[in-house]
Amino acid sequence: MGSMRMFEIAFVGLKPGVHEFNYDLDVQFFKEKTGVVNDGIAANVKLSLDKNNGFMLLKFIVGGNAEVNCDRCGNPLKVDLWDEFNMVVKLTEDPQKANEDEEDADIFYIAKSESHIEISDWLYEFVMLSIPMQHICSNDKNGQSLCNREVLKKLEAMQVKTDEQQGNSIWKGLEKFKNN
Repeated sequence: MGSMRMFEIAFVGLKPGVHEFNYDLDVQFFKEKTGVVNDGIAANVKLSLDKNNGFMLLKFIVGGNAEVNCDRCGNPLKVDLWDEFNMVVKLTEDPQKANEDEEDADIFYIAKSESHIEISDWLYEFVMLSIPMQHICSNDKNGQSLCNREVLKKLEAMQVKTDEQQGNSIWKGLEKFKNN
């Protein structure tokens, strides 16, 4: 993981004020973080680091795109990544205890003796959080879903079969207690 050193920021040498860093995260980055080749993500992250006396404000702006599969039909989709995340990094004598006691996940403590801050874990986490939770094919100009028609027909047939089975269910009589 020698290439991960590029994700260390030597903040000691920075003057107080705002500093910007840009990161293009490719297949190699995600492979090194997870051990799994995920060639469907191409992310770029703009980091704005505001150095102050005793703390730093970090603002991560995530962009790019990811290849995912439709949750309904399995078609491949390309979704845009966009999100912003803020972190506060504070300098302290006992960072381990401070991090254990801190309830806010957006505040992180490092030792006053540190000279570098490693951000690759945050980059990975924020890119993953930027991927939309729901992946569904869009609609065409007529409002029709672009989902795979064959799969939608199968799902509809399965739903009809499930509804029929539930109609003959031993639990059918319990419906009258539903609103009590």
